[in-house]
Amino acid sequence: MLAISEKNIKVVTNGHVTSPIGFSAGGVHCGLRRSKLDFGWIHSEVPAATAGVYTLNTFEAPPLKVTKASIAKEKKIQTIVVNSAIANSCTGKQGMDDALQMQQLAATQMGVKLDHVAVTSTGVIGVTLPMEKIRQGISSMNEPENYSAEKFETAILTTDTVTKHVAIQFEIDGKTITIGGAAKGSGMIHPNMATMLSFITTDAQVDPDSLQNALREVTNKTFNMITVDGDTSTNDMVLVLANGCQNNDTLSENHPQWPLFVHALRVVSENLAKQIARDGEGATKLVEVQVKGAASEKVASQVGKAVISSNLVKTAVYGADPNWGRIVCAVGYSEQPIDPDKVCVSLGHIDVVKNGLPLEFDELEGKKYLEQEQVKLIVDLQDGSAEATAWGCDLSYEYVKINASYRT
Repeated sequence: MLAISEKNIKVVTNGHVTSPIGFSAGGVHCGLRRSKLDFGWIHSEVPAATAGVYTLNTFEAPPLKVTKASIAKEKKIQTIVVNSAIANSCTGKQGMDDALQMQQLAATQMGVKLDHVAVTSTGVIGVTLPMEKIRQGISSMNEPENYSAEKFETAILTTDTVTKHVAIQFEIDGKTITIGGAAKGSGMIHPNMATMLSFITTDAQVDPDSLQNALREVTNKTFNMITVDGDTSTNDMVLVLANGCQNNDTLSENHPQWPLFVHALRVVSENLAKQIARDGEGATKLVEVQVKGAASEKVASQVGKAVISSNLVKTAVYGADPNWGRIVCAVGYSEQPIDPDKVCVSLGHIDVVKNGLPLEFDELEGKKYLEQEQVKLIVDLQDGSAEATAWGCDLSYEYVKINASYRT
């Protein structure tokens, strides 16, 4: 769990997606994988206002299409079902029929409206779902022994090495509001929605349109600022459910504490995004790229994405090679209006470039810094006051090994 240090926000010890009032979750093994849990769900006691952001990959998987269509109707979801191992992507009419059947079975099992069920899948592309196994998983959703946030977090994983979860609390209208989250993601992670499943829950009462606006804003600064390998998947999404069980005054842009809610949502999203980046396939280090002094937030964001996405930068970090030339090169091809004669670069506290020219520094000190588990690369464009931060990981031999044998 990555540390959180924010004013007015309390971290829930061992917090999960079920930490907010009115949410439950669970997971089972239904046979999609050899022995690991492979089918999970989240359920709210009442229909929850829902917002979503989705992959930008043109090949949208049937489960994603079904979920988008359902949310568009009433902007509410009560139950989310997730299977791992098989993405149900590039599966044609059969894949759509299976996603719709999955939604119908879950709605019947949980006693909720059809359009209040979100369907998500993750795993190998181009394989149809064995629906008899999916039916088995859905039939287990009402069995008490299958309920726990930990089981849900485990059931949604693919090549992840750890579960990813967080929960925080803060005060609004004199009530304790909780936001919890769970995510999966390890490979095929890249800016612009990236490739992940991320589920965020809150017991706050929130206007659905305002919730959607907040999620878009927060996603652009968190989930859209991480990369592992430059690939964006066909399935993945971030969903936020607000069930209103705390009975606070409805939150919207007009509420005086709206900025606090948006900030808290960003804290949870950033924490989950960084956990995903750190757990990149074969990764040994979390890499943060901080861009400051930009003419606009767009410039800062694009420069940060260029640096964090560079395979040469990522391999240099893996090898603890303080080769700042790779960072400068990535800044240069970001296609942003920058002045090369103003660019400064630092490896953590070690300044290596000033005004576009190299500085003398201790190579051994630079190597030692890059050997740490968390590495920060700082780029100062000296062209304004805007800034942005991107996160990723190093690129190791293990990444090639994992993906070379993914289906075997």
